[in-house]
Amino acid sequence: MAADQRLVTASVAFQPPAPSALPPLPGAGGGAPNEPRFTPSRPWLALLGFVGLCLLVGAAGGALTATSVHDWYPTLNAPPGKPPNWVFGPVWTTLYVMMGASAWLVWKRAGAGPALRLWGWHLAANALWTPLFFGLRNPGAALIGILLLLVLLIATIRAFRRVSRLAEVLLWPYLAWVLFATWLNLGFWWLNRG
Repeated sequence: MAADQRLVTASVAFQPPAPSALPPLPGAGGGAPNEPRFTPSRPWLALLGFVGLCLLVGAAGGALTATSVHDWYPTLNAPPGKPPNWVFGPVWTTLYVMMGASAWLVWKRAGAGPALRLWGWHLAANALWTPLFFGLRNPGAALIGILLLLVLLIATIRAFRRVSRLAEVLLWPYLAWVLFATWLNLGFWWLNRG
């Protein structure tokens, strides 16, 4: 009986330390709800990386459109509301910078977690649209691609909202532009089916 009582007394006497008494895991921050969980050593370099990646996607798309925009695209029947071609470059450049900054904010706060992986998938869908529309010269396939982009973008915005309100807000103009681009893509497909 005495041995059993000592075991019970020893187990009651041992209390694990409170979570606040433990040092944080590397990259985990202090755990406060509004405190960043991940603090990179060179955040501005990372910002340049995220923005640069987005601009690289845009530049690759621009290289694919170079010939089609001059010989095939002008022959298409355009839907109402199509802006002049010179508008696309400045708009996309601005949106790519905002996309990179948004991803950077999420990375800075949460690291490379699920929200950032979703952003990566959305960026891949963004990169896919240009080869479908201008490379293959196929507005129907591009319409499927842009609908996939739209779904992934909305999911990304929702995931970013949980991490950083500013990161979410930075993607709103992009969402508006992709909705407009979806309208244009649908119009190009519909008016040029034959």
